[in-house]
Amino acid sequence: MSIPGTEQLEPPDVVREIAAGRPLTPVWRNELGGLTFQIGDGAEREFVKWCPPHPEFDLEREATKLRWAARFITVPPVLGVGPTVTGSWLHTRGIAGDTAISPRWVAEPRTAVRAIALGLRALHDRLPVADCPFSWSLPDRFARIIRPEDRSLVAEAPEVDRLVVCHGDACAPNTLVTTDGGWSGHVDLGSLGVADRWADLAVATYSLGWNFPGRWEEEFLAAYGVEPDWARIDFYRRLWDAT
Repeated sequence: MSIPGTEQLEPPDVVREIAAGRPLTPVWRNELGGLTFQIGDGAEREFVKWCPPHPEFDLEREATKLRWAARFITVPPVLGVGPTVTGSWLHTRGIAGDTAISPRWVAEPRTAVRAIALGLRALHDRLPVADCPFSWSLPDRFARIIRPEDRSLVAEAPEVDRLVVCHGDACAPNTLVTTDGGWSGHVDLGSLGVADRWADLAVATYSLGWNFPGRWEEEFLAAYGVEPDWARIDFYRRLWDAT
């Protein structure tokens, strides 16, 4: 994934319609062609995520998950969602903070790593497993393995350590950090669901190496409040790559 810099991304027509003449800024592009644009600025900013047709994109379901999670933790309020001829869109209100991989926080990785860890721990602690209607379980994920050589993961699955409502894409960019270095909320909850907490912890620590200089896994886990479990981390990282 990459954050557009000076590159000019052409907003889809539906994004322009939602912006209704307000300034548009491209803020994200993923490897599958999904685009995110910011509308306006400051406290009144909004965002529109647009995605082309793809099995990985279900913005109606993501909107449902955001509405559910918003009862317990700070996530972007949903303003609208719908299909178009060329894809689908999700319109949300902005929340405080900037992505943990903004230039400021890449330059201050210790603060960013701690914020990501504390934010993930809060999500795991606050979202109620018993009330969650969404799953990110191993059987669900095993069904998405494509390469035959990765099917061996099914037999290697570790026992569950602790079931939580996982973010599902706990990579560093999806935690927002305020100017004082605290976490403020979470974005991109399309894969949110119940799973072992190590499914999130493995990916969160994995992503630190993609986004920050140095090695931060142990500091992240200490801030989260758990001893490293490298066997589970290895398994869930391989599962992430396989799916």
